[in-house]
Amino acid sequence: MKKLLWSLTVFGVILILPVNGVLEFDKMERLPDFNGTNVYQTENNVYSKAKPTMVELTFVKNPVERSAVCLDGSPSGYHFLPGSGSGAKNWIVQFEGGGWCGTIEDCVNMKKTSHGSSKYMEKQIPFTGILSDKATENPDFYNWNKVKVRSCDGGSLMGDNENKDAKLQFRGKRIWTAVMVDLMTFNGLREAKQALLSGCSTGGLAAILYCDNFKWYYPKGKVKCLSDAGLFLDATDVAGDRPLRNLYRDLIQLQSVTTQLSNECLKRLNPTSIRESLTPKSADPNGSWSDCRLNIAKCNASQIKFLQGFRTHMVNLISGFTKPSKNGVFINSCFTHCQTENQDTWYSRNSPAVKNKRIAVAVGDWYFERRRAKLIDCAYPCDKTCRNEVVE
Repeated sequence: MKKLLWSLTVFGVILILPVNGVLEFDKMERLPDFNGTNVYQTENNVYSKAKPTMVELTFVKNPVERSAVCLDGSPSGYHFLPGSGSGAKNWIVQFEGGGWCGTIEDCVNMKKTSHGSSKYMEKQIPFTGILSDKATENPDFYNWNKVKVRSCDGGSLMGDNENKDAKLQFRGKRIWTAVMVDLMTFNGLREAKQALLSGCSTGGLAAILYCDNFKWYYPKGKVKCLSDAGLFLDATDVAGDRPLRNLYRDLIQLQSVTTQLSNECLKRLNPTSIRESLTPKSADPNGSWSDCRLNIAKCNASQIKFLQGFRTHMVNLISGFTKPSKNGVFINSCFTHCQTENQDTWYSRNSPAVKNKRIAVAVGDWYFERRRAKLIDCAYPCDKTCRNEVVE
């Protein structure tokens, strides 16, 4: 894989945070120059009522003819925000997260949601965090072209199969190809000088799996890939089982994903060797983990010890990845998910930080090779910058 950066949480629990607006300029502190722009930020981190930029949904061209469709056969889509000025030929392409479906029943249910059908997708979505177009919120990438590829295939955009009886289309691979062709043909992606492929959760996994393919389009350009909470470890859950390994195996088979995976990777690992959940309800029938799952402050000593064991396991596993000089990591012990997409966790005065460096600054240092970006914080609860907020 080419030049990845990982921004990881301790375990994958979906977090939904409110969206903030533009920083007010009372009592401003001058921050370092980013992307040729002097950036200022308020001392007390007060936000105005200004709303984030809303970006329209665009359907891929000729989706049915190209089989670039969601689970239910509806057109796949993406959101595109043009860049400007010095960022006019720079691009961020981001995969939306959205979960997997590994059985016919689960996929039939998913196609009744925005993650399985464009019929249920929002016509506009806010671009925040790494997708924000405001220098005060996103100093390194604010004026780049930005694309959000919607997740509606149930398989990290890797499948290419169908089930006619259940009227299901598993066309993630074709969705990706169609989006790339449309952006290159009609939106100027072909002329990209710098590009960043990113994603969160299952979209973060897609960023890993498509990194080399994305680089192939720009052999002479600067291309890197960022995976936010996209590392899914083959770890045991609180009951000592690995129940979700079966889900990933089913996903691989149902959507014919194996043919899309790297041959180099498959030589070393079984394609079902990726997993992530620690506290599924199936492993906790008595609900002893319920409070801890929803509020880390309510975890008892033995539960914290178990979670810290997972952290140690993860850090050890990625030790080899961190060695190449151009690779980067930002791993904190915050119980949050998709930290690059939310303004609060991406770039605000009280965003999570490791060694006094916030996520946005670390990503910029890594991408532009300004400084070393290999940051791993201490085990929970020593990081006082964390926002440990989870919802089911």
